[in-house]
Amino acid sequence: MLPRLSLRFIPVWLRNYLVWKKLAVPSMLGNLADPMLYMLGLGFGIGSLLPAINGVPYIQFLAAGTVCYSTMNSATFEALYSAFSRMHVQKTWSAIINAPLTVDDVVLGEWLWAASKSLLSGLAILLVMGLLGLIKSPLVLWIVPLIALSGLAFAGMGLVVTAVSPSYDFFMYYFTLVVSPMMLISGVFYPAENLPGWIRAVAEVLPLTHAIRLARPLVNGVTPPSVWPSLLILLLYAVLSFSLAVALTRRRLLK
Repeated sequence: MLPRLSLRFIPVWLRNYLVWKKLAVPSMLGNLADPMLYMLGLGFGIGSLLPAINGVPYIQFLAAGTVCYSTMNSATFEALYSAFSRMHVQKTWSAIINAPLTVDDVVLGEWLWAASKSLLSGLAILLVMGLLGLIKSPLVLWIVPLIALSGLAFAGMGLVVTAVSPSYDFFMYYFTLVVSPMMLISGVFYPAENLPGWIRAVAEVLPLTHAIRLARPLVNGVTPPSVWPSLLILLLYAVLSFSLAVALTRRRLLK
């Protein structure tokens, strides 16, 4: 059965926002620390030893990948650890569906909340890029809707894992087998074109690859050459993973 969408997700989103607001600063710092260290440490450190890549300094090349990586990181952590706590440990989801809300409303609210947090992380990285003088054109503003769509894709994937996880320890499999390899082969730190052919073929089906493929030209002030295929892949990841997360969560909470 397809997800049943309604505006009743808003109280779920709002509840998460009100809880997060109490710890907003440490939460944002935690989400930003890892990508910021990559961008500043590698960009200024290793970047000073490297020639320009495709005509741009390495730190500017890395910045686009860092925006997308930060989006993936924030959405994934929220959809895994925070959502699992509310579902399994705190039993918040079970309490919510005793009100006039359904499992679909809860998962939709969680999905949009995780994407909202990833949007904040992406915007923070864009702000730092602006302060460092790495933004060359108003075209970079198109990254904002791209971050939102990418956040939905990664949040949906995370909620699928949450729906089947027996404990927090299970998430390490997802990070080891999916998140870390995706970060390494999708073009965050170096051009994916330099990888062996079979690895490039794997990278082509990963959402992070397509997010970076759209973001990097925009950071450099250039319109991406092929927009719609990458947008369609990100949209498919978002819609299909959310639908699967709803189905799996229904089975877990209503059995």
